[in-house]
Amino acid sequence: MKNEIAVFGGGCFWCGEAVFSRLRGVEKVTSGYAGPSTRSARSGQVPTYEEVSTGNTGYVEVIRVEYISNIITFEQLLSVFFSTHDPTTLNRQGNDVGTQYRSAIFYTTPEQKQSAERFIQKLQEEKVYKDAIVTELAPLTNFYAAESYHQQYYENNKQAPYCQLVIDPKIQKLQKQYAHLLK
Repeated sequence: MKNEIAVFGGGCFWCGEAVFSRLRGVEKVTSGYAGPSTRSARSGQVPTYEEVSTGNTGYVEVIRVEYISNIITFEQLLSVFFSTHDPTTLNRQGNDVGTQYRSAIFYTTPEQKQSAERFIQKLQEEKVYKDAIVTELAPLTNFYAAESYHQQYYENNKQAPYCQLVIDPKIQKLQKQYAHLLK
């Protein structure tokens, strides 16, 4: 059994965490921030949600997915990633607007980079989306876990309007399209 790490930015990290934590072979999902190779503007400090929310830090809301590659493949994770957010909208997902919500894959190995490039090319060749895919593909240079109140947000706040209006439909889509990958 080999654990690997994948890092995805697909809008609000609450959504990504709720979706990916339901997949068989996923050991842990952590909401956090990734992006620039330097730390936040606060002189060497870990970025805060308030700072990242301004859209001025260069960080992206991401999920860090620890998975067992013998059970679920990176390509299967890519399939779920691309089908549960809109990779064609620059710096936004629905009503969430700003660079912190951009579509991004922060690869941790050369193989992940190659797989993501092939996957994106295939989606574009098959014209899966009407518009061009704008997903950023970059090496993971850093990851900072978000504050504790962001972890398992959906599980702890299912009655919140955002969870019901935005996350519930993503989970329903996951259950319909990817039942074979669920725990």
